[in-house]
Amino acid sequence: MDTFDQSMNNILMISLHGYVSAEPELGKPDTGGQVVYVLELAKRFSRLGRRVDLVTRRFEDQPEVDEINENLRIWRIPFGGSEFIRKEDMHDYIGDFVTNLLSAIRSRSIRYDVIYSHYWDAGWAGQKIAEELEVLHVHTPHSLGWWKQENMGTDLSEEEMEAEYRFKERIRKEFLVYQMCDHVIATTEPQAELLKKEYDLLNARMTIVPPGMDERRFSPIRQAEIKDLQQKYDLRANDVLTLGRMAHNKGYDLLIQALPTLFELVPEARLIAAIGGEDSAQDEAGVATLKELANELGINERIVWRQFIEEKDLADYYRAAAVFSMSSRYEPFGMVAIEAMSCGTPTVMTVHGGLYELIDYGKHALYADPNRSLEYGTMLAIPMLYPDLGHQLSVEGARFARRNFGWTGIAKQILAIFNAATQQSAGEVLKP
Repeated sequence: MDTFDQSMNNILMISLHGYVSAEPELGKPDTGGQVVYVLELAKRFSRLGRRVDLVTRRFEDQPEVDEINENLRIWRIPFGGSEFIRKEDMHDYIGDFVTNLLSAIRSRSIRYDVIYSHYWDAGWAGQKIAEELEVLHVHTPHSLGWWKQENMGTDLSEEEMEAEYRFKERIRKEFLVYQMCDHVIATTEPQAELLKKEYDLLNARMTIVPPGMDERRFSPIRQAEIKDLQQKYDLRANDVLTLGRMAHNKGYDLLIQALPTLFELVPEARLIAAIGGEDSAQDEAGVATLKELANELGINERIVWRQFIEEKDLADYYRAAAVFSMSSRYEPFGMVAIEAMSCGTPTVMTVHGGLYELIDYGKHALYADPNRSLEYGTMLAIPMLYPDLGHQLSVEGARFARRNFGWTGIAKQILAIFNAATQQSAGEVLKP
């Protein structure tokens, strides 16, 4: 493997879990918004003239290296065997990753100017590596163990929850990462507040930068084109779309419980449920449970189960829907909502996360508590019941999303943080 030129602005990005590749297989386990975030940022860094190694775990039959362009490569380091490991079980193998990556870096005489880690597992590894290499370490949490533990809404006992998710170890290591790294980039104001309150993070060592989206891919189209897309994908004028990984926190069961209200208000409405990935027994079991719930409510015939939407079709599905729903029990940010808004689709989002606090309710989007089925179902109906309002949500939502969440602008903000954190760190070292 060739070595990067020994110049400034060499960035080591670390994201350990999920299927990370130039064209990620979204819907696979642990492969969702974070993977998109990391890849898009890496691409924008490279376009801005930075040299980037995006390091992840090598497993199954993945190649060691994917050369994305002359400035960017995905570099996979083997650890923990050849099988998929879910992020909750990554604890036991991080030490091996640190050892293997440090050995590879030193054998190739690679020098980095900053390590930028994502999620706590990579943050723990990144801090160890940064200390060994004596370089800057900046971290983005994506989600917080404390928040997830408090808001899961599970029937598991405390002992069962700990065995399944290992929150105590995660929260302890999160705390150490946030205390020891040079800077933390939070994605929302509520996340920043939790970092201060629950993890004792100082304001001076934290900046809020929202996630971005590909504004060229996700863009609105004319109404005549929307009708063509609806015909192409067998969608109707009053279809509500939801999509994403099959996970409890996504709140698909809460959405289904809200559907009777929607159907009462808009009798011709349907739900298009594109949930889970391809060939996943776990996802199939989860969707089967959702279908049972829909049958109990007598509404299964009003739901179209599409399971998985290919990446090339994703923007068109957003555009063809009358309303997009993000009903998560908790959501660090909610990139799918931003993508839908950028496509001009009226969006109803959860109040359990940071995104809803950034929008102007009734202008950019609508929000509600998905635990309140009547409330949430009513919000889903409003853009269809009031077409003028639906049109405003379409136009203003797209303007808001595209102006505030384009990836190139986000990348420039983060590069500025790297520079500022470097100066701050140098100042701390020089203090007597």
